[in-house]
Amino acid sequence: MPGTKFAETIRREQVIFAAYELAAELGLRAVTIRDVAARAGMSPGLVLFHFTSKEQLVLELLDWVLATTTVLRVGPEIEAIAAPLDRFVALLTQELERLSAEPARIRIFFEFWSAGLSDLPIRSRMQPELDRYRVAFLPIASDVIDAEPERFAGATPEALAAVAVSIVKGGAVQSLIEPDLDLSKFLVTTERLLRGPTPLVAR
Repeated sequence: MPGTKFAETIRREQVIFAAYELAAELGLRAVTIRDVAARAGMSPGLVLFHFTSKEQLVLELLDWVLATTTVLRVGPEIEAIAAPLDRFVALLTQELERLSAEPARIRIFFEFWSAGLSDLPIRSRMQPELDRYRVAFLPIASDVIDAEPERFAGATPEALAAVAVSIVKGGAVQSLIEPDLDLSKFLVTTERLLRGPTPLVAR
């Protein structure tokens, strides 16, 4: 019945959000069926009805975090920027501001990343999403190199896309470690590095 399925969807979302709140406050270790149930205002049995185990719940929390963290959206306002390097800088700015504004989500993301070093199910979910995020930068990175081949001599779109992800994730981590980080100066410095007067030289 449609109404029943809708109610089940709402309850699943409530459980996921309760798990997210616990992880944000106390870390992934705090995500237990009992504590999530208490936070969501339902019985442990009902949580297990929707998520058959703690492991499944944690993996679905990971899916939710990834869906809201590693998805790159290039909106029309960025697509409308004519110069490729300006478009690239605007995209970096968008992502740095977006991720730095959500420190709890970023902390959980990196806790999952750390757990994935020894947990195959977590790693097998994270790696394709991280690869997809990096690949999403490729079209703009390619345009930048094509537009300024001398400045980016020896660089490849793949390498520039990887650098972009490093800047974004690094900036997000830095803002997490240092809440008073002046993001505007971080962005200005990043832009100056990209627009520096001398071309990048292949080594």
